[in-house]
Amino acid sequence: MNEFASQISDMTLSDRFVPENYFVGDIEATGVFIDRFGIIRRRFNVSITGQKTATGFALDEYFVFDDGEQELRRWEIQKSGQSTYVGMCDDVCGQAVGKLTDAHLSWQYYFNLKMFNRKIKVKFEDVMIQQTPLIMLNNAKVKKYGLLLGEVFITFIKTDEAMVSQPVMRAANSG
Repeated sequence: MNEFASQISDMTLSDRFVPENYFVGDIEATGVFIDRFGIIRRRFNVSITGQKTATGFALDEYFVFDDGEQELRRWEIQKSGQSTYVGMCDDVCGQAVGKLTDAHLSWQYYFNLKMFNRKIKVKFEDVMIQQTPLIMLNNAKVKKYGLLLGEVFITFIKTDEAMVSQPVMRAANSG
């Protein structure tokens, strides 16, 4: 077995996701929006800083898109039950509602998405899966009037100093 394969085998797949723990600290993410015809419409990177609040946690997301556009989005998220969450940000219509099951969190919300130089209200059906202690995968279906407009795929990697010693980071940084 080569060195990379042995380091990968040291990674533990997560069987439980605790959003209020995962999202505290620094996270880097990269993603893509693919329309319903399979055409890549937009790629982006996101730097996220999360911090605990009196009622849950807050996320500051700094987006940089492939066309040079930049966007700042701030989420306020609260645990509303044993396995439920609510989230708010400026472009969410009402509240995002999340349901946690083991290592996966499903969100449903309406969002004012910037498209064609205006904001259009769309529905997000968002699934987040914590793959390892450092890596989370995200897929969101974006719909309008029940019709699929496209999907967002994002990979999140926890980068704060407390987590750098985890095996996945050593594997990613070794030659």
